[in-house]
Amino acid sequence: MRIAMIGLGRMGANMVRRLQQGGHECVAYDHTAENVRAVAGFGARGVSSTAELVKALAPPRVVWIMVPAAVVDSVIHELQPLLSAGDVLIDGGNSNYRDDIRRAAALRAQGIHYLDVGTSGGVLGFEQGYCLMVGGPTEAVALVEPVLATLAPGGRQAAATVSERQAPVKSAGNAASLAAAAMGYLHCGPSGAGHFVKMVHNGIEYGLMAAYAEGLNLLAHADAGRSAATADAETAPLSDPQFFQYQLDLAAITEVWRHGSIISSRLLDLTAAALSQDRSLERFAGHVADSGEGRWTVEAAIEVGVPAPVLSAALYARFESRGHAEFAYKLLSAMRLGFGGHVERSP
Repeated sequence: MRIAMIGLGRMGANMVRRLQQGGHECVAYDHTAENVRAVAGFGARGVSSTAELVKALAPPRVVWIMVPAAVVDSVIHELQPLLSAGDVLIDGGNSNYRDDIRRAAALRAQGIHYLDVGTSGGVLGFEQGYCLMVGGPTEAVALVEPVLATLAPGGRQAAATVSERQAPVKSAGNAASLAAAAMGYLHCGPSGAGHFVKMVHNGIEYGLMAAYAEGLNLLAHADAGRSAATADAETAPLSDPQFFQYQLDLAAITEVWRHGSIISSRLLDLTAAALSQDRSLERFAGHVADSGEGRWTVEAAIEVGVPAPVLSAALYARFESRGHAEFAYKLLSAMRLGFGGHVERSP
């Protein structure tokens, strides 16, 4: 296929590289000319404007947008008058699924298809492939399925099984099948479904990351009994210091967990790699950002009445990491001083 890519950051550029290597022709645009030159270096056709990008495509045109969620509407506004009925716009970023429903309805009035594609894989996606969660109309998914298959870890288009060929058609063909899911891409449902599934995926990611971080932090403090405890009324004593005498090698522990452990994962692989390079993680300040998906996941859970305490706690932990709990902790100290004369101790 010939496909256009707008947004050539870390993921967008690597997706163009993977598509080019998979035999597709990519037309690429980014507001930073240096990014355009970079992808042109591995075979993509770089252009200097959205108008030139659309002109380089033959109908039905396929344009993949890979930009921050806050910029998607402005990019669509720029593209919409340049596109025609039957063309396909794809948002592969981390947009809110509610925005997808709105955008799809507006573009549908012009006959333009809109697909929301939750894309997971990060900087490793070029070599290992991207997990793709797709929302939107069946005919548009079928048109772009060769691209989805190339980007996905399987690297090829799914084939229908015998049972799927014999079964009544109830979904979007192969892209909605278990065979496609096994390849690493899936048509999840109508507009918004792709980003809704990716939203929850990222909420789960927050929870998994928090669980690893909390558990390893406990292991890092398993030597608490080796240091002399402060003996005063402000400090809870360690009742059995003999039980906390371990100086553990976290790099080695995360490495051994990677082999045969039930908690092995790609996140654990990344954790082990980070600890092997810097066991004290000195280059990190510990200020953890959230790009929105965790918040939207918790909001959705509240609206439909589904309990999500782990995902909620993981989101709040990110807020705390950025110092947003500092004033609350100062208030706790002020109250303790007021009711009991408790003076703060230095950490």
